[in-house]
Amino acid sequence: MVATRGGQTLLEHYRPGEDFAWGGSLGLVEFGPETLHDIRSVTKSVTALLYGIALGEGLVPPPTEPLLPRFPQYPDLATDPLRARLTVEHALTMSLGLEWREDLPYNSPANAEIAMELAPDRYRYVLQRPILEPPGARWTYCGGATALLGRLIADGTGQSLPQYGQTVLFAPLGIGSFEWIAGADGVASAASGLRLSPHDLARIGELVLADGVLNGQRIVPADWIHTMLQPRLQTSWGGQYGYQWYIESIKGRRLVAGMGNGGQRLYVLPDLDLTVAITAGNYDGPDQWRTPLTVLEQVILPAVA
Repeated sequence: MVATRGGQTLLEHYRPGEDFAWGGSLGLVEFGPETLHDIRSVTKSVTALLYGIALGEGLVPPPTEPLLPRFPQYPDLATDPLRARLTVEHALTMSLGLEWREDLPYNSPANAEIAMELAPDRYRYVLQRPILEPPGARWTYCGGATALLGRLIADGTGQSLPQYGQTVLFAPLGIGSFEWIAGADGVASAASGLRLSPHDLARIGELVLADGVLNGQRIVPADWIHTMLQPRLQTSWGGQYGYQWYIESIKGRRLVAGMGNGGQRLYVLPDLDLTVAITAGNYDGPDQWRTPLTVLEQVILPAVA
């Protein structure tokens, strides 16, 4: 756990525990400031930042653009008039209207993200899912939506996600060590593959707090930060969702967050100029959300608010 304000570390805490990389045990690890940790689906929020950078460079389509023309390898899907309604924004907001279940354990091939990773073509797997409702009608948690964004970034930049991320985001932030886990097809997972240290994860939160500028350097366009964090759809538990980021309220203060399985959290509280990065190992636990929220509410906020 690392909490920072104004670039200064207010609190940090590490403890030993069993670590995992995408479900594979790494054994007991003595965690410290430089230790990498799965951030799981907080990766989605980082991918959204990379999309905004690429958009500012004119390398990826704007949110309003139709999605399927960017996947010309699937002409059969493009002829479906219902699928033709899909836009980039529907991927950004996880509102594709396609059948997708990730409420199952991530060690089960019945989980749609795992099935996507096992599929011979991950993008076809996502785009040919059965249509359940009009796009944009409802938020449904969907790692496949983020996978599509990752492909648009790779196609537009001519680089893999790790390569592009290193050039335009990690190196400018001074993040020298990271890993981006890839599937069997060699494609880095845009939805859940990043491994970062908590300090470096907090740096990403500081960048969001500063509207895309850090140490005087513009890294992410400010208008993208504002657009990305605009509430657009309600989540299944009542919070709001923007472009791959959650927008909620805690103790009357605005909270934007990246969240990942096992208790991974990147909390950003603009009113307090506060960033909190938490990595944990409670993977697939039904109450995994409770510990990071308790830490924020009962430990950190009383100390700084």
